[in-house]
Formats: sequence, structure tokens, C-alpha cells
Amino acid sequence: MGASPSASFSVTIRVEIANARLVGVVTANISEAGGAITALDMIEPGPETLVVDITVNAEDEVHSTKLRDLVDSIPGVTVRAMSDRTLLLHLGGVLGTMSKVPLKTREDLSMAYTPGVARVCLAIAKDPSAARNLTIKRNSVAVVTDGSAVLGLGNLGPAAALPVMEGKAVLFKRFADVDAWPICLASQDVDEIVRAVELIAPVFGGINLEDISAPRCFEVERRLRESLDIPVFHDDQHGTAIVVLAAILNALKVVGKKLKDAKIVVVGIGAAGVAISTLLLAEGVGDLIAVDRTGILDPSDKNLDEQRLHIARASNPNRVTGDLSDAIVGADAIIGVSGKGSIQESHLLKMASSPIVFALANPDPEIDPVIARRHAAIVATGRSDEPNQINNVLVFPGFFRGLLDVGARSITPQMEIAAARALAGIVGDEELSAAYIVPTVFNPAVTKAIADAIRSTVRPEHSVVHRQS
Repeated sequence: MGASPSASFSVTIRVEIANARLVGVVTANISEAGGAITALDMIEPGPETLVVDITVNAEDEVHSTKLRDLVDSIPGVTVRAMSDRTLLLHLGGVLGTMSKVPLKTREDLSMAYTPGVARVCLAIAKDPSAARNLTIKRNSVAVVTDGSAVLGLGNLGPAAALPVMEGKAVLFKRFADVDAWPICLASQDVDEIVRAVELIAPVFGGINLEDISAPRCFEVERRLRESLDIPVFHDDQHGTAIVVLAAILNALKVVGKKLKDAKIVVVGIGAAGVAISTLLLAEGVGDLIAVDRTGILDPSDKNLDEQRLHIARASNPNRVTGDLSDAIVGADAIIGVSGKGSIQESHLLKMASSPIVFALANPDPEIDPVIARRHAAIVATGRSDEPNQINNVLVFPGFFRGLLDVGARSITPQMEIAAARALAGIVGDEELSAAYIVPTVFNPAVTKAIADAIRSTVRPEHSVVHRQS
């Protein structure tokens, strides 16, 4: 699939031009070469030579370099510099801290710090539950990674994972006013990860696990959920699953089908695939077949880990065997969370009428959306430049907002289903279409709807607030 120009590869090319007439020549050449010009700013006007900044979205780094060289080859035009706007945005990081109280007088200082802060410490020592009201704990989340599965880039390590965790924290603040801290651990040992999170847990009201590879992520989450009295949420699993369930519910509505009657194939049974399959089964999908790189999951396969074995046993009621070509016959929907090329056009020809295709691998979907749309009634991807973007940023801010508001101690499947239904419900029947099955992340109703759903679902025994009242 040919990539489209994206703001993630936005560059500013500063050029010196011999005369104003050449400006049009430069912009035309950039456009013809596939660059998307988003701004043109005059830096140094002059009667003869002039300097302009041209901001361009490219397809990737190689493409941006080609655009620079192309501009520099035009007679009468010289490239002075090219800057990468994404890297510039991240200079010094995208996060900071700020005080919530003024420090203008000695009185302010004596209450915020010594000696007044000692009284707060003693109050918490006397009643540890007071930490939720007297510290940042009630609104704080740790975004924890070991850097073993950074985006779709693989095992980059903790330092290279930090920009993603910073960005996640920015999203928490922007969409739900949650204070999140990036925690990148210099270990990929399960025991060490679990112990490290346990040791820092007193500061936080929730733990968001991120970019930890399967199958270790399952054990890390399970053990932390058992040992901590705050909610632990692996977003790559559950955030993705919630958005997918919401999108599937609405997509099926568009094509006039119901989940209980639908046959759905999930391709790629890693962290996201396991969670998606689990949630679809919990919500009552009619027939689900899980397919990994070895073929349809088989409960007799002794190589399956506990999570995949559970999916194998709970799915595929007709005990279909083989690979994706066998699984997809008569399927109403296919959900890809694997990699580029794992879904072929020939597979789509075997599906039921009005098929639904979710090709969610990023940045390159399992099948080119252009090809998928030749056969599918609805196509969704993980890309921001395609309709129906399936992105877990729709979920985790509101999900944690609700958890923190009620002091939730744990997470249940009922919460996840409630969140998915709430997300699906934001798109009204009058808005639903093949190109609009989930709301955009900037829809102000998203965070509130999901937070409300979580608050209404938390049981008293799962909430610090209820236990204290």
C-alpha cells in the first residue's frame, strides 16, 4: 500500500528563491512529487531574492529527503535548511509539572512545605486511606512500560519508549484531566517489573501498562491485579478491545446484523487479539474463530499459553480447522491485529454479504483499505488518515477518569462492556454510516460517556470511596 502524506512526517523547508515567480514552480514540484503543502511563510522578503518556509507533510523520512533534494535542484532555488517538525515538537519532552498552589509568601511556604506538611504526613500515618484526599494519589496514573513492544516497532528498550509514554500522559491530561507519569523500567524480567510497580504503587490511583510484549504482559497484569488495591489496566489489550467492540456493534447495526448471529474472525492472537476475542465472547458473539500465524487456534495444541488456550476452548463452536482461508468462509467480519499482508483480497471473496473488515495493524494495515473497500461494506483501520480510525485513545482517558473518581480498586469485564456500549452509543442512529462507526477523539462526549459508564458500574466492594462511606 502506498503511504499517504502525514503530519507525523511534517517538515519545514527553508528556501532562498531568486525571484517571486519561482515560488509557484517550487510548490508545484513539491505537490507533483506527492508532498502535501500545509503552510508557506515569508521569512525574508526582498525585491529580488526572498526566503520562504514551506511546511510539507511527507510520506516518510525518505520521502521528505527526496522533496528537499528536488527543491534544491530547481534552478534559482537553494535549500538553506530542513527541520523535522515532529522532532522539534519533542525537544525537551512534551511533559512538565506545575504547582496547584501559590508560593508567594512565607505563610504559603510553611503550609505547602515545612513545618505545615508534617501535619499532613501524620494524618496519613494515622489513617493511610487519607492519602487519597491529601495527596496527588486520587488523580494520578503511572504509565508503565519495559520498552519491549513499542508501538509497532518492536523491542526498542525503555529510553526509546519514553516519548510514547510522555505522549500518553499528555493524552490523559488533555482528554480527562488525569495526571499521568511515564515510568520506563530498565528490565524485561516479569518478577522485576511486578516488584518495581508494587514499590511505586503508593503514589498512584491506577496503573496503565503499556507496550509490554505478549505473553509476558498477561502475567504482569495478572500478578499486579492480585497484589495491588488499585486498578491495573493493560491498554494494548483492554483499551483496544473496548474500541473494537464498540465499533463492531455499530458496524453490524449499519449492515443490519446482530452480534449474537454474527461470525467474526480475529487474526493475530497477541495481547490485543486475546483481549478482543475475550470481550466479544463475553458480549455474546455468535461464532468467533481465532487465527494466529500457525492457523486456527486448536485447544489440543500443547504449545498454547493459558490465555490462548482459553480462547481456543471458548471459541470456534463448529471446530473448523485449517488456516485463515478456512476460517473466513461465511464470516460477517474480520478483525486484523497482526501485520501487513496477513489478509488477502481472496480472503474477502469468501465472506458473507456486506462484510466488515477491520485492518488495525499500524502503520501498515493487514490489507490495503482501497482494496478492502472493493468488497467490504465497512472498512476500519488504526490510521488517522482513513475513515473509522480504531484508536484506544477513545477509551483510556475516560476509563481512568471514572475509575479514579470512585476510587476503584479493581477492573471487571462488566466495566469494559459498559465502556464499549457507552462509546458505541455516542454515534446516534442518524449519524451512523459506513464511514462513521465510532466518534472522533475530539468529540467532547467521549470521555464523559465512558467515565459515567465506569462510575455506574463499579460495585461498592470494588471502590475505596464506597468502603469509606
